[in-house]
Amino acid sequence: MPKAEEYQKKAIQLNQETVTGNEEISPGVFLISYKRRHDFIPGQVVKIALDNTQPPRIYSICSGDHEEEIRVLFNIKEEGYLTPKLAAMIPGDQLLVSEPYGSFLGTNKPAWWIATGTGIAPFYSMFRSGQFENKTLIHGARHLNQFYFEDELDWSLDKNYVRCCSQEQSCDVFPGRVTDYLKTVKNFPDDQHYYLCGKALMVVEVRDLLIERGIPYENIIAEIYF
Repeated sequence: MPKAEEYQKKAIQLNQETVTGNEEISPGVFLISYKRRHDFIPGQVVKIALDNTQPPRIYSICSGDHEEEIRVLFNIKEEGYLTPKLAAMIPGDQLLVSEPYGSFLGTNKPAWWIATGTGIAPFYSMFRSGQFENKTLIHGARHLNQFYFEDELDWSLDKNYVRCCSQEQSCDVFPGRVTDYLKTVKNFPDDQHYYLCGKALMVVEVRDLLIERGIPYENIIAEIYF
């Protein structure tokens, strides 16, 4: 779930939508869907609530811009109000959802996508929207079952798709965190954009690493999840 000051200040109307699907794609991680009624740019977000008693939370769209449904990827926060209830929803249940908005926008230009955990969501939206040419995707997770959509991404991106796992090992996965992998990269193109999406600590560490390696600050675009 992304958090940015501009999102928190933005007053947006919520409309009632009907859940069309809710799939647990990994333990405690769900992909919930509803019918798409508005166009959006890959990378944008929506606000979601169940009622008017609690403030809505912000989630990146996790579907292509041409698809009939909007999907949202989330993991259960046991101490949270919203995600345990979202996980229990079935088709036919009602959500309150905003129209898509936000400025973390994908393009067809060459770029690096760097994500941890469910921060893969906006990049998967960009991927599903056909924006994967000349992209390098680095995805970090603690466990091997947390590389969501990996078969599809691996098939299309091949060597430009790098998985980094900090707590388990596999022959085709880098052993360590995203920052550990990035430290092994010899050259970062300084004429491309670097999109960062994940926990605040990762975003700050990767941003600082890129700047130290000569990437202009304005070429680094971040979306912080919490």
